[in-house]
Amino acid sequence: MKMKLEQLVSLIEGKVITSFEMPEEIEINGGYVSDLLSDVMGNAREGDVWITIMRHLNVVAVASLAGISAIIFAKGILPAEAVIQKANEEKICLISSARETFTISGILYNLLNS
Repeated sequence: MKMKLEQLVSLIEGKVITSFEMPEEIEINGGYVSDLLSDVMGNAREGDVWITIMRHLNVVAVASLAGISAIIFAKGILPAEAVIQKANEEKICLISSARETFTISGILYNLLNS
């Protein structure tokens, strides 16, 4: 099942921190949770949303390689301005949510499997 990212952003009380594209324009069909870059590169699928607590510049590069169009930073984490700028260039939507990774994952799972 596919869904619009804006539905998830609302339910996780997320804040979009990139400026190029709004969540209502992004379709997602799955999710991936990991804080290991090589794991995401090898296993995330195009169309997934990536939930992580890593906030360095490499997350944008990995998301771009894997075809991930949105990254959700759990626990209220905010990346540096350089990461946001690179995400804007790569057209990857960045979202921050104060919720825990487990909670965000559960909400996403329930949305995609209802």
